[in-house]
Amino acid sequence: MALDRNPDWWRDAAVYQIYPRSFADANGDGIGDLAGVTDRVPYLAKLGIDAVWLSPFYPSALADGGYDVDDYCDVDPRIGTLADFDRMVAALHQAGIRVIIDIVPNHSGSGHRWFKEALAAGPGSPARARYIFRDGLGPDRSQAPSDWRGMFGGSAWEPVGDGQFYLHLFDPAQPDWNLDNPEVRAEFVRVLRFWSDKGVDGFRVDVAQSLTKDLSGDPLPSAAEVEATPAGPGHPLYDRDEVHDIYKEWRRVFNSYDPPRAGVGEVWVDDPARRAIYAGPEELGQAFNFDLLLAGFGAADFRRVIERDLDLAAATGSSSTWVLSNHDVIRHASRYGLPAATAADQQERTTQGREWLIRRGRSPQEDTALGLARARAATLAIMALPGSVYLYQGEELGLREVTDLPDAARQDPAFFRSEGYEVGRDGARVPLPWAAGGPSLGFGPAAPHLPQPDWYKGYAVAVEDADPDSTLNLYRRALSVRRQLLARADVRESELVWLDAPEGAMQFRRGPWRCLVNFTNREGVALPGERPVLVSAKDLGDNRVLGEAATAWLLD
Repeated sequence: MALDRNPDWWRDAAVYQIYPRSFADANGDGIGDLAGVTDRVPYLAKLGIDAVWLSPFYPSALADGGYDVDDYCDVDPRIGTLADFDRMVAALHQAGIRVIIDIVPNHSGSGHRWFKEALAAGPGSPARARYIFRDGLGPDRSQAPSDWRGMFGGSAWEPVGDGQFYLHLFDPAQPDWNLDNPEVRAEFVRVLRFWSDKGVDGFRVDVAQSLTKDLSGDPLPSAAEVEATPAGPGHPLYDRDEVHDIYKEWRRVFNSYDPPRAGVGEVWVDDPARRAIYAGPEELGQAFNFDLLLAGFGAADFRRVIERDLDLAAATGSSSTWVLSNHDVIRHASRYGLPAATAADQQERTTQGREWLIRRGRSPQEDTALGLARARAATLAIMALPGSVYLYQGEELGLREVTDLPDAARQDPAFFRSEGYEVGRDGARVPLPWAAGGPSLGFGPAAPHLPQPDWYKGYAVAVEDADPDSTLNLYRRALSVRRQLLARADVRESELVWLDAPEGAMQFRRGPWRCLVNFTNREGVALPGERPVLVSAKDLGDNRVLGEAATAWLLD
C-alpha cells in the first residue's frame, strides 16, 4: 500500500512510538535495532497504525537512552547503519506507514565533535560559544555559577578544569546547546534537511520549550527564584518567546518539501495556551497534549481536558494529540491500577502524583485487572476523539510497568544521579515479549539489555495473537474501525458534540459515531438496542449494560 500525498495526514494519524533498543533485536546482541524494526513491519501493518515515531537511534554513549546524541546524521552502529535506515523507511512506506524521528536540539552528547572541540579550544573561543559555558564563582573560579539542579539530580553545571563550567539541564553527558549561535541554528537546519531528504515524514522535537535561554544575569538567579518564575517570557530557561523564531525557521524548511514535513513538540509548560503556540501552522503544527497523563481516571477530569485541548487546537488551526503512555512515564495500565492516594502519598507528590512512588522504589499494590480494564477503556476513548493518537510500544499488549528491575540492570541516569532515590524510567523500556519462551521471549536470539519479568510471557504477541479477546486484538479492531469511520465525510467533517450521560460516565458524538465511557458508575450504563461496534470490556454479557471501566463505540 503506497503512501498517499495528503499533506494533512498528521491531523488524525495513529502514531506508534518505537523505542528502538527495546523493540526487536535482529542481530542477537541484546539491543534492538533498525533491522528488527524492518522485520516487524508486517506486525505494524496488521496493527493498523498510520505512522511510527522512532526514539533516538543516533550514535550515543547511552548516558540517557540515546538522548545524548554524538552525531545527528548517522546511526549508532549497535543499532544499524544508514543503509539499514533506508531499508526500514522503504519497508514502512511500502506498507503505507509514515516515519517520524526524534530530533534532540536542546543538548548534544558529550561525545559530539563540537563539544570535544569546545573543551579543547578553551574559554572565550568560538567553539565554546556553540554551547553554554560560564566562569565559575569564587577567587579560584571553582564554584558553580549558580545552585541550579539538573533534571536527573546533582548540579546543572559541570566544571571543565579551567575555571569554566558548562550548563546541562539533564545529565553531565548532555551539554546544552547555545541556540542563539547562528552556527548552531544552521546546523539543525542541515540536520532536518538531511533526514527529510532520506524520506522522513516528520520530526518529534525533544524538550521543545527549552531551546532558548537567558543567562545574562550577574549573578544568575537562584534555584528558588527560577522555581518561582512561571515558564514563559520571564523565565531564564523555559518557554521563552524567542524559541518561536526557531520553529518558524524550521517550518519554512518543512514546507519546502512536498508534502510538507510534519512536526510535533514535546512541550511541558504550565499554561496550555502557551503550549498551543508551538502547534500553530507557522511553527511545528502539533504539540503533545500530556494533560491526560496527569488526569485521574474519571469523567469530569477527562471531559475537562478534552474540552480545553480541542478549543486550543481549533484556535491555532492545529489538531490535538492524545497520549496515555510513552517512554518517559509510567505505563497507563499501571497508573490506572494504583490505589487512591493516601495522606502520606500526598507528601511525595510531584507532577505525576502518587505514580512517582513507583519511580521511588516503593510501589503500592496494583490492581492489575482493574488497571488493564481502565487502560483499554481510556484507549478506546481517546481513539474516538478528533485529532491524532500516539501509542507507545507494548501498550497494545496491555503491558504494565516493570517495577522490580534489579539495581545492577538499571540504565536511567535519574537512578544514578539521585543515588537510587528514584528508580527511573527503565520500567517502561523493558524489551517487548514476542513469544512465550526463549532467552528473550522472542525479542532476539540473546538475553535482552533489560531483563524481562516472568509475567511478560502471558503478554507475548504470539499468545495474544491467538486470543480474540486480547488487548492486542482489541487495538487491531479499534484502529481498523477508526480508520474506516474517519474515511467517512459524516464523521471526518463533524464536530464533537457532548451527550448526556449518567453520573460517572461520559458520552460524545462525532456525526453518527458515538462513544460512551463508563468510568466509575458501578451500577453500569444501559446500552441502546443496537449492538455496539466495539466494546473495551472482554465480555459485555447478555444484559446490555456497560460495566465500570469500559468504553463502547456505537453507530446511529
